[in-house]
Amino acid sequence: MKAFRIVLTFLALFSLSAAENPYPPGPDSQKQEGVPQGEVIKGVFTAGTNSVFPGTVRDYSVYIPTQLDRAQRAPVMVLQDGGGYQAVNVFNNLIAKKEIPPLVGLFIMHGRVKAPSTNALDRFNRSYEYDGLGDNYARFLLEEFFPYVERQHGLKLTTNGNERAIGGASSGAICAFTTAWERPQEFRRVFSSIGTYVGLRGGNEYPTLIRKTEPKPIRIFLQDGENDLNIYGGDWWMANQAMQRALVFAGYDVRHVWGTGAHDGFQATQVFPDALRWLWRDYPAPIVANPEKKSRQPVVREVLADGSEWKLVADGFQFTEGPTANAQGEVFFTDIPNQRIHRIGLDGRVTVFAENTGAVTSLKFGPDGRLYAAANGKKQIVAYDPSGQATVIAEGLESNDLCVTSTGRIYVTDPGQKQVWLILPDGSKRVVDQGVRFPNGVQLSPDESLLYVSDTQGQFIWSYQIADDGSLQFKQRYYHLHLADGSTGSGADGMTVDRDGRLYVTTELGVQFCDQAGRVNGIIPKPQAKWLSNVTLGGPDFSDLYVTCGDKVFKRTTRVKGVRSGQAPIKPAAPRL
Repeated sequence: MKAFRIVLTFLALFSLSAAENPYPPGPDSQKQEGVPQGEVIKGVFTAGTNSVFPGTVRDYSVYIPTQLDRAQRAPVMVLQDGGGYQAVNVFNNLIAKKEIPPLVGLFIMHGRVKAPSTNALDRFNRSYEYDGLGDNYARFLLEEFFPYVERQHGLKLTTNGNERAIGGASSGAICAFTTAWERPQEFRRVFSSIGTYVGLRGGNEYPTLIRKTEPKPIRIFLQDGENDLNIYGGDWWMANQAMQRALVFAGYDVRHVWGTGAHDGFQATQVFPDALRWLWRDYPAPIVANPEKKSRQPVVREVLADGSEWKLVADGFQFTEGPTANAQGEVFFTDIPNQRIHRIGLDGRVTVFAENTGAVTSLKFGPDGRLYAAANGKKQIVAYDPSGQATVIAEGLESNDLCVTSTGRIYVTDPGQKQVWLILPDGSKRVVDQGVRFPNGVQLSPDESLLYVSDTQGQFIWSYQIADDGSLQFKQRYYHLHLADGSTGSGADGMTVDRDGRLYVTTELGVQFCDQAGRVNGIIPKPQAKWLSNVTLGGPDFSDLYVTCGDKVFKRTTRVKGVRSGQAPIKPAAPRL
């Protein structure tokens, strides 16, 4: 029987006879006399050519409780694979008991692209839509399916993530978790049954990412059985336990129910009513990240201050870059398209420091107190005095990012030519490295013995030892970064360091910070879904983490202290190996 169950489709799992069911569902899963029965409407959704999943067709059903107030926006629960779990009966019974709010149920099948003839197969999108990481499915729901359901069925669906739940089994379960993981402000309650957190399309990465990423406001219920699949993609039983342990480690509001079942829906159907009670408990109180402050993550314990959140510092720009702090902790940044450099005072006031800058892309202070800038529009490296007057330091070179040593040497990245320049205090320049695919950010170690260069199109930060004459030696692909789903490069851009030797790198996933041994210890998600270009530590005591992200500048409070550009070298403690 076990081998037979393994090859069953998810929908067929719920059709086996009651005699074969070791986990019979309870009364909350049965139709109860006297309980108002909600309406179930079936439909077909056909995606357009501009859809997230173009050309797909999918069946769906909408559950509408009789208690729904159509004048108000309704809470929602999405179930992949068209439903299951005797969900309609459970919704009817728990809503009648007021144990969950009157919610709209959306039971959605995976998409398929219909074959052009009977001699060909449909393209079945289930694994692509469900097993893949990234925000595709969340975007599909938010941008296409929810608006369609509202128009088609005259409903008003909630826009509040605290009022949205999502669940599924197997691949549908990892799809539910991914949707909330990618959009925690939009989906906060997750039901996961026999989840496919294995090596099909990157799901095996989740336990590591959960442990390293700042906790998100998600509540999750996990179910699995010890006889679940153990096949080419991985061991489902062990993977679900790894998920549970990672979620506990990171301080999530998580509950699990383990059993002896196989890759089937028996136990999940039995526990579904209790799972919903747990997921919706205390509603409408908001679900928060790390609710009991039990996270053991380095990102929380060692770097971010208690209660720290991203705060908007400045907006209204086109593209922000190059944040750096002066000796007082004031932060300067550039708005490249508008050719301006701005200063953020210690009082938070933002002013213009310099204009007509030549599309400056990077800023760093030198030991002489001047602000050095990569003015790529003019093919120059310039230095600004405190009044904003510029002096040309070097010219005739392409530049993107720069850093300045305590002796006045300048290292400059040139992505177009795949090289790194060294500019000496006398203005002479020479190429000191070539061959990095897209050398972007450049940063000194706190003791100035090492130079780090980010490769936007690769996965690693390159490390070099700096020789006495400023040349670079012992080049290594040293810092190993995590990649966003579907990306072949990390999107690594700007960098900064703290006095303990951690390296902070802006990437597609957010600010990844690493220990001196080259390992990512934590990931701080972006403040908004735009390009995260650069990072620095500034403020009165150099403990505020500033980032330039798209058209805005954000900051948050940390427990660490930054290393000011151009200051005397600092030797950090040796890393734990």
